[in-house]
Amino acid sequence: RAAAFLAGGGGSAPLRPRLPKPDPAVSGLSQQPSELPPPAAPGASCVASSEGLSPQRRQGWGRSCGHTSPRLASHPRTVSTFHALVVGAFCVYILLYDEAVNADHVWGDPSIVKLNIAITTGYLISDLFLITYYWKAIGDKFFVIHHLAALYAYYFVLGEGMLAYFGNFRLLAEFSTPFVNQRWFFEVLGYPKSSKANIINGVLMTIVFFMARIVVMPVYYADVISVFGTEAFHRVGIAAQSAWIISSVVLDVMNLMWMVKITKGCYKVICLIGQKEVKIRKNGKSD
Repeated sequence: RAAAFLAGGGGSAPLRPRLPKPDPAVSGLSQQPSELPPPAAPGASCVASSEGLSPQRRQGWGRSCGHTSPRLASHPRTVSTFHALVVGAFCVYILLYDEAVNADHVWGDPSIVKLNIAITTGYLISDLFLITYYWKAIGDKFFVIHHLAALYAYYFVLGEGMLAYFGNFRLLAEFSTPFVNQRWFFEVLGYPKSSKANIINGVLMTIVFFMARIVVMPVYYADVISVFGTEAFHRVGIAAQSAWIISSVVLDVMNLMWMVKITKGCYKVICLIGQKEVKIRKNGKSD
Protein backbone atom coordinates (compact mmCIF):
# COMPACT_ATOMS: atom_id res chain seq x y z
CA ARG A 1 0.00 0.00 0.00
CA ALA A 2 1.95 2.95 -1.09
CA ALA A 3 2.18 5.07 1.99
CA ALA A 4 -0.22 2.79 3.77
CA PHE A 5 -0.19 4.76 6.98
CA LEU A 6 -1.55 7.71 5.10
CA ALA A 7 -3.71 6.06 2.61
CA GLY A 8 -5.72 3.00 2.80
CA GLY A 9 -4.84 0.70 5.47
CA GLY A 10 -2.30 -0.38 7.90
CA GLY A 11 0.80 -2.26 7.21
CA SER A 12 -0.39 -5.76 6.58
CA ALA A 13 -0.37 -5.58 2.88
CA PRO A 14 -1.42 -8.89 1.88
CA LEU A 15 0.10 -11.25 -0.48
CA ARG A 16 -2.43 -13.15 -2.50
CA PRO A 17 -1.81 -16.86 -2.00
CA ARG A 18 -1.87 -19.01 -5.08
CA LEU A 19 -4.91 -21.05 -4.18
CA PRO A 20 -7.21 -23.09 -6.43
CA LYS A 21 -9.42 -21.13 -8.76
CA PRO A 22 -12.39 -19.87 -6.76
CA ASP A 23 -16.05 -20.61 -7.40
CA PRO A 24 -17.21 -17.63 -9.51
CA ALA A 25 -20.40 -17.41 -7.47
CA VAL A 26 -18.47 -16.56 -4.35
CA SER A 27 -15.37 -14.97 -5.83
CA GLY A 28 -15.97 -11.67 -4.12
CA LEU A 29 -16.08 -13.35 -0.74
CA SER A 30 -13.40 -15.95 -1.24
CA GLN A 31 -10.84 -13.60 -2.74
CA GLN A 32 -10.26 -10.27 -1.10
CA PRO A 33 -7.66 -8.38 -3.09
CA SER A 34 -6.15 -7.06 0.06
CA GLU A 35 -4.79 -8.13 3.36
CA LEU A 36 -3.80 -11.68 2.61
CA PRO A 37 -0.47 -12.46 4.25
CA PRO A 38 1.96 -14.53 2.24
CA PRO A 39 1.59 -18.28 2.11
CA ALA A 40 4.52 -20.18 3.45
CA ALA A 41 7.11 -22.12 1.56
CA PRO A 42 7.16 -25.89 1.10
CA GLY A 43 7.65 -27.94 4.21
CA ALA A 44 6.92 -31.29 5.80
CA SER A 45 4.84 -30.38 8.79
CA CYS A 46 1.42 -31.33 7.40
CA VAL A 47 0.94 -34.39 9.54
CA ALA A 48 1.97 -32.69 12.76
CA SER A 49 -0.15 -29.67 11.93
CA SER A 50 -3.25 -31.78 11.33
CA GLU A 51 -3.19 -33.63 14.63
CA GLY A 52 -6.40 -33.21 16.55
CA LEU A 53 -8.49 -32.54 13.44
CA SER A 54 -11.35 -34.75 12.33
CA PRO A 55 -10.63 -37.03 9.32
CA GLN A 56 -12.61 -34.69 7.03
CA ARG A 57 -10.79 -31.59 8.25
CA ARG A 58 -7.45 -33.42 8.15
CA GLN A 59 -8.10 -34.29 4.50
CA GLY A 60 -8.86 -30.65 3.71
CA TRP A 61 -5.76 -29.56 5.59
CA GLY A 62 -3.67 -32.06 3.69
CA ARG A 63 -4.80 -30.72 0.32
CA SER A 64 -2.96 -27.50 1.04
CA CYS A 65 0.36 -29.29 1.48
CA GLY A 66 1.13 -29.65 -2.19
CA HIS A 67 3.03 -26.36 -2.29
CA THR A 68 3.12 -24.97 1.24
CA SER A 69 3.25 -26.22 4.78
CA PRO A 70 0.06 -25.33 6.70
CA ARG A 71 2.03 -24.96 9.92
CA LEU A 72 4.33 -22.41 8.32
CA ALA A 73 1.57 -20.80 6.26
CA SER A 74 -0.80 -20.50 9.18
CA HIS A 75 1.86 -18.85 11.32
CA PRO A 76 2.10 -15.55 9.37
CA ARG A 77 -1.69 -15.47 9.10
CA THR A 78 -2.02 -15.86 12.85
CA VAL A 79 0.55 -13.11 13.36
CA SER A 80 -1.27 -10.97 10.79
CA THR A 81 -4.58 -11.32 12.64
CA PHE A 82 -2.96 -10.58 16.00
CA HIS A 83 -1.17 -7.57 14.51
CA ALA A 84 -4.42 -6.25 13.02
CA LEU A 85 -6.30 -6.52 16.31
CA VAL A 86 -3.53 -4.87 18.34
CA VAL A 87 -2.97 -2.05 15.85
CA GLY A 88 -6.71 -1.55 15.37
CA ALA A 89 -7.31 -1.31 19.12
CA PHE A 90 -4.49 1.22 19.50
CA CYS A 91 -5.87 3.18 16.58
CA VAL A 92 -9.34 3.50 18.11
CA TYR A 93 -7.88 4.42 21.50
CA ILE A 94 -5.77 7.20 19.96
CA LEU A 95 -8.69 8.59 17.97
CA LEU A 96 -10.83 8.72 21.09
CA TYR A 97 -8.41 9.71 23.84
CA ASP A 98 -5.14 11.17 22.48
CA GLU A 99 -5.86 14.87 22.94
CA ALA A 100 -2.53 16.09 21.56
CA VAL A 101 -2.85 14.32 18.23
CA ASN A 102 -6.54 15.12 17.86
CA ALA A 103 -5.93 18.80 18.63
CA ASP A 104 -3.14 19.17 16.06
CA HIS A 105 -3.54 16.74 13.17
CA VAL A 106 -0.18 17.57 11.62
CA TRP A 107 2.25 18.26 14.46
CA GLY A 108 0.51 16.86 17.55
CA ASP A 109 2.66 14.83 19.97
CA PRO A 110 3.05 11.48 18.16
CA SER A 111 4.34 9.40 21.09
CA ILE A 112 1.52 6.84 21.20
CA VAL A 113 1.05 6.87 17.43
CA LYS A 114 4.75 6.09 17.02
CA LEU A 115 4.30 2.95 19.09
CA ASN A 116 1.39 1.85 16.91
CA ILE A 117 3.22 2.54 13.66
CA ALA A 118 6.42 0.94 14.98
CA ILE A 119 4.46 -2.30 15.48
CA THR A 120 3.22 -2.12 11.90
CA THR A 121 6.70 -1.28 10.63
CA GLY A 122 8.11 -4.38 12.29
CA TYR A 123 5.35 -6.45 10.73
CA LEU A 124 6.07 -5.00 7.28
CA ILE A 125 9.78 -5.75 7.55
CA SER A 126 9.14 -9.35 8.58
CA ASP A 127 6.67 -9.67 5.70
CA LEU A 128 9.31 -8.42 3.28
CA PHE A 129 11.73 -11.09 4.53
CA LEU A 130 9.09 -13.77 3.91
CA ILE A 131 8.36 -12.47 0.42
CA THR A 132 12.07 -12.41 -0.43
CA TYR A 133 12.90 -15.80 1.07
CA TYR A 134 9.95 -17.56 -0.57
CA TRP A 135 10.00 -15.54 -3.75
CA LYS A 136 9.29 -18.47 -6.09
CA ALA A 137 6.11 -19.30 -4.20
CA ILE A 138 4.75 -15.89 -3.23
CA GLY A 139 6.99 -13.26 -4.79
CA ASP A 140 5.26 -10.26 -6.33
CA LYS A 141 6.92 -7.00 -7.36
CA PHE A 142 3.74 -5.07 -6.61
CA PHE A 143 3.80 -6.02 -2.96
CA VAL A 144 7.50 -5.31 -2.60
CA ILE A 145 6.89 -1.81 -3.95
CA HIS A 146 3.91 -1.49 -1.66
CA HIS A 147 5.87 -2.45 1.46
CA LEU A 148 8.82 -0.23 0.62
CA ALA A 149 6.53 2.73 -0.07
CA ALA A 150 4.72 2.14 3.21
CA LEU A 151 8.00 2.04 5.12
CA TYR A 152 9.04 5.27 3.42
CA ALA A 153 5.78 6.87 4.48
CA TYR A 154 6.11 5.64 8.07
CA TYR A 155 9.42 7.47 8.24
CA PHE A 156 7.62 10.81 8.42
CA VAL A 157 5.84 9.77 11.60
CA LEU A 158 8.63 7.79 13.23
CA GLY A 159 11.52 9.99 12.14
CA GLU A 160 10.00 13.47 11.78
CA GLY A 161 7.03 13.27 14.14
CA MET A 162 4.58 14.70 11.61
CA LEU A 163 1.16 13.64 10.30
CA ALA A 164 0.59 11.34 13.26
CA TYR A 165 -3.19 11.78 13.23
CA PHE A 166 -3.52 10.85 9.56
CA GLY A 167 -1.09 7.96 9.85
CA ASN A 168 -3.06 6.51 12.73
CA PHE A 169 -6.45 7.15 11.13
CA ARG A 170 -5.71 4.96 8.14
CA LEU A 171 -4.82 2.01 10.35
CA LEU A 172 -8.55 1.59 10.90
CA ALA A 173 -8.44 -0.47 7.71
CA GLU A 174 -6.72 -3.27 9.64
CA PHE A 175 -10.06 -4.35 11.09
CA SER A 176 -10.89 -6.19 7.84
CA THR A 177 -7.72 -8.32 8.02
CA PRO A 178 -8.90 -11.03 10.48
CA PHE A 179 -11.84 -11.94 8.23
CA VAL A 180 -9.54 -12.34 5.22
CA ASN A 181 -7.19 -14.59 7.18
CA GLN A 182 -10.12 -16.61 8.51
CA ARG A 183 -11.21 -17.27 4.94
CA TRP A 184 -7.82 -18.91 4.32
CA PHE A 185 -8.17 -21.14 7.40
CA PHE A 186 -11.61 -22.27 6.26
CA GLU A 187 -10.23 -23.20 2.84
CA VAL A 188 -7.30 -25.12 4.30
CA LEU A 189 -9.65 -27.02 6.64
CA GLY A 190 -11.76 -28.08 3.69
CA TYR A 191 -14.86 -25.97 4.23
CA PRO A 192 -16.79 -25.50 0.96
CA LYS A 193 -16.99 -21.89 -0.16
CA SER A 194 -20.76 -22.22 0.04
CA SER A 195 -20.68 -23.41 3.66
CA LYS A 196 -22.47 -21.40 6.33
CA ALA A 197 -19.19 -20.56 8.09
CA ASN A 198 -17.62 -19.23 4.89
CA ILE A 199 -20.72 -17.26 3.96
CA ILE A 200 -21.04 -15.65 7.41
CA ASN A 201 -17.34 -14.77 7.39
CA GLY A 202 -17.64 -13.34 3.86
CA VAL A 203 -20.65 -11.19 4.71
CA LEU A 204 -18.93 -9.90 7.85
CA MET A 205 -15.82 -9.17 5.79
CA THR A 206 -17.92 -7.15 3.36
CA ILE A 207 -19.54 -5.13 6.15
CA VAL A 208 -16.30 -4.49 8.03
CA PHE A 209 -14.42 -3.61 4.85
CA PHE A 210 -17.13 -1.09 4.00
CA MET A 211 -17.13 0.44 7.50
CA ALA A 212 -13.35 0.53 7.98
CA ARG A 213 -12.31 1.66 4.50
CA ILE A 214 -15.21 3.33 2.70
CA VAL A 215 -17.42 4.98 5.32
CA VAL A 216 -14.40 6.72 6.89
CA MET A 217 -13.31 8.36 3.63
CA PRO A 218 -15.44 11.54 3.96
CA VAL A 219 -14.19 12.02 7.52
CA TYR A 220 -10.60 11.54 6.47
CA TYR A 221 -10.71 13.95 3.54
CA ALA A 222 -12.63 16.52 5.54
CA ASP A 223 -9.72 16.49 7.98
CA VAL A 224 -7.25 16.76 5.09
CA ILE A 225 -9.10 19.80 3.69
CA SER A 226 -9.19 21.42 7.12
CA VAL A 227 -5.38 21.60 7.27
CA PHE A 228 -4.68 22.13 3.58
CA GLY A 229 -2.88 25.43 2.96
CA THR A 230 -2.25 26.17 6.63
CA GLU A 231 1.16 27.02 8.06
CA ALA A 232 1.40 23.53 9.57
CA PHE A 233 0.72 22.04 6.15
CA HIS A 234 3.51 24.06 4.49
CA ARG A 235 5.98 23.12 7.24
CA VAL A 236 5.54 19.46 6.32
CA GLY A 237 7.42 19.87 3.04
CA ILE A 238 6.82 18.57 -0.46
CA ALA A 239 8.07 15.02 0.15
CA ALA A 240 5.68 14.33 3.00
CA GLN A 241 2.85 16.16 1.24
CA SER A 242 3.30 13.92 -1.82
CA ALA A 243 3.42 10.73 0.25
CA TRP A 244 0.33 11.87 2.09
CA ILE A 245 -2.00 13.30 -0.57
CA ILE A 246 -1.16 11.33 -3.72
CA SER A 247 -1.00 7.94 -2.06
CA SER A 248 -4.20 8.61 -0.13
CA VAL A 249 -6.14 9.25 -3.32
CA VAL A 250 -4.63 6.35 -5.24
CA LEU A 251 -5.16 3.81 -2.50
CA ASP A 252 -8.67 4.94 -1.74
CA VAL A 253 -9.51 4.47 -5.41
CA MET A 254 -8.18 0.93 -5.01
CA ASN A 255 -10.32 0.48 -1.89
CA LEU A 256 -13.40 1.52 -3.86
CA MET A 257 -12.57 -0.95 -6.63
CA TRP A 258 -12.09 -3.74 -4.11
CA MET A 259 -15.33 -2.83 -2.37
CA VAL A 260 -17.22 -3.18 -5.64
CA LYS A 261 -15.71 -6.61 -6.26
CA ILE A 262 -16.44 -7.82 -2.73
CA THR A 263 -20.00 -6.50 -2.85
CA LYS A 264 -20.68 -8.29 -6.14
CA GLY A 265 -19.43 -11.53 -4.65
CA CYS A 266 -21.59 -11.05 -1.55
CA TYR A 267 -24.64 -10.35 -3.69
CA LYS A 268 -24.09 -13.52 -5.76
CA VAL A 269 -23.84 -15.63 -2.62
CA ILE A 270 -27.02 -14.14 -1.15
CA CYS A 271 -28.83 -14.82 -4.44
CA LEU A 272 -27.63 -18.43 -4.39
CA ILE A 273 -28.92 -18.85 -0.84
CA GLY A 274 -32.30 -17.47 -1.90
CA GLN A 275 -32.49 -19.79 -4.90
CA LYS A 276 -31.61 -22.78 -2.75
CA GLU A 277 -34.32 -21.93 -0.21
CA VAL A 278 -36.91 -21.64 -2.99
CA LYS A 279 -35.81 -24.99 -4.40
CA ILE A 280 -36.10 -26.61 -0.98
CA ARG A 281 -39.64 -25.27 -0.54
CA LYS A 282 -40.69 -26.61 -3.96
CA ASN A 283 -39.21 -30.05 -3.41
CA GLY A 284 -40.09 -30.25 0.24
CA LYS A 285 -36.57 -31.36 1.02
CA SER A 286 -32.98 -30.36 0.52
CA ASP A 287 -30.99 -31.70 -2.39
